[in-house]
Amino acid sequence: MSTTFTTPKRQLTWLITGCSSGFGLSLTRIVQAGGHKVIATSRNPSRTPELVTEVEGKGGKWLQLDVDSPDSASVIEKLEVSGQAIDILVNNAGFSVFAPIEICTEEEVRAQMESMYFGPLRLIRAVLPYMRKRRFGVITNFSSGAALEGNETMGTYAGAKAGLDGTTLRCPILKEVSLLIFESFTGMTKVLAKEVAPFNIRALTAVLGTFNTNFGNAAVFSKNPLPEDYKGSMSDKMIQYISSGKVPVNGDKDKAMKAIYEVVIGEGAGVGKESERFLPLGTDMTLRVKTVQGYLAHSLDAFGHVTDQVAIDK
Repeated sequence: MSTTFTTPKRQLTWLITGCSSGFGLSLTRIVQAGGHKVIATSRNPSRTPELVTEVEGKGGKWLQLDVDSPDSASVIEKLEVSGQAIDILVNNAGFSVFAPIEICTEEEVRAQMESMYFGPLRLIRAVLPYMRKRRFGVITNFSSGAALEGNETMGTYAGAKAGLDGTTLRCPILKEVSLLIFESFTGMTKVLAKEVAPFNIRALTAVLGTFNTNFGNAAVFSKNPLPEDYKGSMSDKMIQYISSGKVPVNGDKDKAMKAIYEVVIGEGAGVGKESERFLPLGTDMTLRVKTVQGYLAHSLDAFGHVTDQVAIDK
């Protein structure tokens, strides 16, 4: 039985992380065009003064926010105490380290965890008491197609986003078996959505495929060299593939952000879908979702005769 959510018919305030380019910038512009207020954030606003001027010239606000900082949640506290209520939190900021799990340094792994898990979690925990008091709010976490099937060299990235489940799937592009650990946001947000639904607060995971953003060009590689045994392997090929800067994309970021905007607001594609918690976006995501469905169905085909036979004898 789905929960009935209500959205106030007024201007809503969005706080969006990672707004200097890509998804964050696109969503910021769409939200402002829709007549709502945006509090845009980035690690170094001084690097994009023209964007700061653009957003603030339309009634928005641009703040410095390093999601990796242990003090990052203070931005929520300061805004709320000053009377600026946050209606919608969008966790978008992040990056990816590409390297086989074996050679990743602990520093690299921890950096991924800070950006992709702990940083957003701090913001979520800070904003929830205020949303709960007002009995309205939407938390949207941006996930990745790697959540549904990760390729070699994406173990650190997938691990930073990993929740409860770890599976092995077949990569439809490279036709190789690859490590997948489900998104931590997918796992955490599923639980969060149940916990906050009674307070008219929604939690949405947007799972995005390959889009025309700067994600590929901003790829980070481990400082450790690739061992000789990996030369010629799929891990080696993936590193060369990503570093070439020629990774093909399937999606238009502006169309994707328009869809997210509508689902959050409850307009267009989002009409009547307020209780939905999982939004896959991108033509490549259709195959990935079906791959996961097939994987889970296969697990029961393979072990269904065992699954129900391990109960306590009564």
